[in-house]
Amino acid sequence: MSIPNKDEVKGTFREAKGTVKEKVGRATNDPDMVQESKDDKAAGRTQKTFGKARRKVGDAIKDVGDAIRK
Repeated sequence: MSIPNKDEVKGTFREAKGTVKEKVGRATNDPDMVQESKDDKAAGRTQKTFGKARRKVGDAIKDVGDAIRK
């Protein structure tokens, strides 16, 4: 497994930010913040998934390149 790319890292951070917002929103009884947290979590998951797909494509291209060189 290769090193996570910036999309994976940013997506993970955005998911964590959403989790914190959700807890704060529930503690302060702020439904707008709770909704915002759900949006952040969904955007983070999407960005992280995109990053994983991008990394897998890059790994596949590298593997093909390595196979051609042999």
